[in-house]
Amino acid sequence: MSINANDQAHNAGSRGSSRRHFLATQAMGIGGLALAWLLNQEEAHAVGEKPDFERPTFDLKPKTPLHEPQATAMISFFMQGGPSHVDLFENKSELTKRDGEKIPGEIKYDSPAQADGTLMKSPWKFAPQGECGIELSELLPGLGEVVDDITLVRSMQSGVNNHVQGIRAMNSGGILPGRPSLGSWLTYGLGTESQDLPAYMVLRDPASLPVDGISNWTNGWLPALYQGTVVRPTEPRILNLQAPPELQGEPQKNFLAYLDQLNREHLETRPGEHDLSARIASYELAARMQSAARDVLDISDETEATLKLYGIDEPTTRDFGTRALIARRLVERGVRFVQILSANQAWDHHSSIATSLPAACKKVDVPAAGLLKDLKQRGLLDTTLVQWGGEMGRLPTVQKAVRAVGRDHNTHGFSIWLAGGGVRGGYAHGATDEFGHKAVENVVPHTDYHATLLHLFGLEAERLTFRRPTGDRSLLDGQAGRIVKEILKRPEGVRS
Repeated sequence: MSINANDQAHNAGSRGSSRRHFLATQAMGIGGLALAWLLNQEEAHAVGEKPDFERPTFDLKPKTPLHEPQATAMISFFMQGGPSHVDLFENKSELTKRDGEKIPGEIKYDSPAQADGTLMKSPWKFAPQGECGIELSELLPGLGEVVDDITLVRSMQSGVNNHVQGIRAMNSGGILPGRPSLGSWLTYGLGTESQDLPAYMVLRDPASLPVDGISNWTNGWLPALYQGTVVRPTEPRILNLQAPPELQGEPQKNFLAYLDQLNREHLETRPGEHDLSARIASYELAARMQSAARDVLDISDETEATLKLYGIDEPTTRDFGTRALIARRLVERGVRFVQILSANQAWDHHSSIATSLPAACKKVDVPAAGLLKDLKQRGLLDTTLVQWGGEMGRLPTVQKAVRAVGRDHNTHGFSIWLAGGGVRGGYAHGATDEFGHKAVENVVPHTDYHATLLHLFGLEAERLTFRRPTGDRSLLDGQAGRIVKEILKRPEGVRS
C-alpha cells in the first residue's frame, strides 16, 4: 500500500464526505475537482479497482512510517554555489604532481571562454583527522574535530551543470520547476511531533536568498500545509507573530474562533480544496506558535559555553552559529526538517578562490561542527540526520577570470557529508578520478541520495506518493534510486 493522500486520511482516522454528498455538491457543474474525479474513475476502472469517493484530509499529526526509522529529524546545511571538493575533501596527489599541465580527456566547462584545461593543485594542505584518519583540508579544522561522526560521500553526481537545475536535483529529485522539496515530502509523509511549531522551517542567510529563491522550500503540488516556514535572519524572525495590543487575549480568541467557523463552513461546500484545508490548519498553527516560536527563537537562556561552541562569541561565525543553534532548538522541540541556507552564490568561486573559499569556510566550519558536538552530548545525534553540501563541486582546472583565478562548475563528481540519523561515522564513501573530475568509485547520483534519506526515515521512495489527476507522483517519479547501504549503520535487510 502506498503512503498517499488516501493512506494519510485513513491513518489520521478522518474521512471526508460521502458519495452522496460528493455528487450533491457537484451536481450544478463539472469543475476542476469533478474532472479530477472522472479521470481518477477512468484510471481505476482500467485497472479493475473501485473509484475512491472519499475526500482526503491533510494535517501535520505524526504518521507511522513503513518501517522502523533511524532518523526522526533532519538539519540540512545547504551551501549554495558548489564547495570545491578538491580543495576541501579530496587530496589528489596526481593533481598536485601535474599542476600546470593540460588535463587529458574531455571536460565540460560552464565558462569555456575562461578555461584552457590547465590543472591547478590545491593551495591548501591536507592531513588525516580523527581516529578514522580521513584526510581533510586545513580550511576545515572544526570538521576535523568531529570527523569520526560523519560519513563523507566523495562520489556525488547530479550531471546538471548549472545552479538552478542542480539545486532542484539535490533538493527536489528532478530539474523541472514546481516540484515539492525534500522537506515537504518528509513532512507530508511523517507529519511532526510538534503541533505548536511548523514541521518544516527555513533559516535563510541575512545577505540574500540563494539561487531559485523561495522555490528552495516550495511544497510544489503537495498541499500548501507542507511548504517551508521562513525564519528571518533578524528580528522579528517571524513576522506578525504577536497580535496587536487591542486584539491580545480574549478578543483574539473570540476572533479566531469565529474565523475558524467561517472557514470550515466555506470548506464544507468545497470538498477536496486542499489549499483551503491547509490554510485553516495554518491559521490554527499560527495561533499556537505565538508562545512556542518566541521561546524556541530566543537563545538568551543558552549557556556561555554553548554560545562559544557554536561560534556565536565571534563576529565571523555569529550569524551562522545562531542559526545552527536555533536549528538544534527546533529539532529538540519536535520540528521534522530544518534547512539552513547560504547566500546567493556564496560558494560559487569562479574567481579569487584563494581568498573567497577560506572566507566561506571560516563562516560555517565551527558552527556546523558545534552543532554535531551539541547534538551528540544531548543524545540527539543518533536520531537527527545532519547534511552539509551544495548542488555541485568545482573543476580541478584553472578558470582565468578577470580577477584572480578560480574554478568552474563540476557536477560529475563532488562531495557532501552526512552525520547522525543512522549513517556510519568516520567513513569515506566513493572517490573521483585521479584529478577530482568525475566520480568513478561507488558513484552516488542524486536519486540514490534521496532514496537513502527516505529509507533512513522509515519510508520508501516509490511508496511515498501523492495522487494527482494524471496519476501518483513521488519524489523520484520513476527514476531509479538505490539505497546506499554502505553508508548505513544498520544495512541489514536493505535490498541491493
